[in-house]
Amino acid sequence: MLVSFLAFAGAATLIVLLPGPDTLVVVRSILRGGRRQGILTALGNLVGLTIWVTAAAAGIAALLRASEIGYSALRIVGACYLVYLGIQAWRTRGTTTQTEGKALLGSGFKAGILTNLLNPKVGVFFVTFLPGFVPAGASVGLMTIAFGAIFVAITALYWLILLALAGKVTAWMNTPKIRRRLDVATAGVLVAFGVRLATE
Repeated sequence: MLVSFLAFAGAATLIVLLPGPDTLVVVRSILRGGRRQGILTALGNLVGLTIWVTAAAAGIAALLRASEIGYSALRIVGACYLVYLGIQAWRTRGTTTQTEGKALLGSGFKAGILTNLLNPKVGVFFVTFLPGFVPAGASVGLMTIAFGAIFVAITALYWLILLALAGKVTAWMNTPKIRRRLDVATAGVLVAFGVRLATE
């Protein structure tokens, strides 16, 4: 049992460290609204992960995986949301924090939870990845919740470290030239994630 938990924790850590849409949205929130906005976005992400873990344990995510229409619909909506965030990042590139609040509707807690919930790959990931670490004879439902809790905890630790370092890098990132380049890069990556999600 301990070996299963250690193996899962190691694999989960590597997955959490891979940058994805969630990381981009949290970093962008930090740059636009400071540490408070970053915390809200990270909290939204963690709530989204918790909902997906609960859904996986209840079998809802498995049903979503089996339903081609349901999965496709959620995938398209999620892709559109990521592309929307990317377009907004492009439109507001180089602007100040004050104007950002009016220009970017997807920010803070809302952006964190929507980026997570509108990505069906997260739910499918929990349904397909977590059971692979369940020891023989153990309850799949209970172990899914346990592994999911570990994954959420590791993600929370990742956000804590990122937010702790935010103050040191934000000043540099907020210089007009760097900020504009980061906005353009973020816009491109978010749109790319959205297109990839829609076409996979």
